[in-house]
Amino acid sequence: MFCPKCGSIMMPKKEGSKKILACSCGYKSKDIKQATIREEKLEKPKEIEVIDKSELDTLPVMDADCPECDHKRAHFWLVQTRAADEPETKFLKCQKCGHTWRDYD
Repeated sequence: MFCPKCGSIMMPKKEGSKKILACSCGYKSKDIKQATIREEKLEKPKEIEVIDKSELDTLPVMDADCPECDHKRAHFWLVQTRAADEPETKFLKCQKCGHTWRDYD
């Protein structure tokens, strides 16, 4: 239940033999018969997933020379690694050897 005075959540408290709902602003409700407190346990956030080779098939491919094996084709994706007013960083991954590098063009 929320406080009609300030809108904050009201917590159940005992005042003498009565159970009431009280707010941090000082507002108190009348005697209540039953107040229930529910606690919900939050689930752990999911772990970061690693991209495997089969997921790379969905990425676009471009002509690029791999610095490791000199293969001419690579998958690429863009990531905003700096401020919003600066261009994205292009990451490339060689189709043949899997080497990953950045392209700052």
